Amino acid sequence: MNVLVAEDDKDIALSYKLALERHNHVVSITYNGTDCITQYRNVYQSIKDRVAPDRDQKLNKKDNPSPFDVVVLDYKMPDKDGMEVAKEILHINQQQRIIFASAYVIETLKDSVKELNRVVELLQKPFTMEAFVSTIEDNEAYEGLKMLMVNIRDIEARKQRRKKKDVQTHTPSEEQIKSLFEGLRKIQKHRTF
Repeated sequence: MNVLVAEDDKDIALSYKLALERHNHVVSITYNGTDCITQYRNVYQSIKDRVAPDRDQKLNKKDNPSPFDVVVLDYKMPDKDGMEVAKEILHINQQQRIIFASAYVIETLKDSVKELNRVVELLQKPFTMEAFVSTIEDNEAYEGLKMLMVNIRDIEARKQRRKKKDVQTHTPSEEQIKSLFEGLRKIQKHRTF
């Protein structure tokens, strides 16, 4: 697998890199959000140029290249935080798999629903390198997230109905977040939270 990691703590980033490389993964490390987005864009563009050399050519969903199998983002980073980075990456490529490493999994889950309109995979800090590698390698969890997206679409539909009525934008209720959180835990096999 080809993995992009954004982690501002250099020692933690190095431990991620070493753990993944021991399992034969190719790892790119960035230490802030801006560098992560720059690297993502550069690799994405180089792949896109090979797939669709005509710059004006639009790629269909099936042909949209994912430069990395997974992007791991530290939730709290200086410069641009993980959520801002995720927004920009998903704007470039909606199909990109993203995992947040966060000590604040409930806050991260709420923000991902509110800001990204999707549920993302979570790793609650601190976690073992075994749990980290296992999560990266677990493609079934990513497929399971698609089922949880039905709940997100329901929340988004309610937000849109409320906007039409000029009522404040609806954020997910605690009950909805709890339900999503439990669904995510099951999908991720209770690995890290």
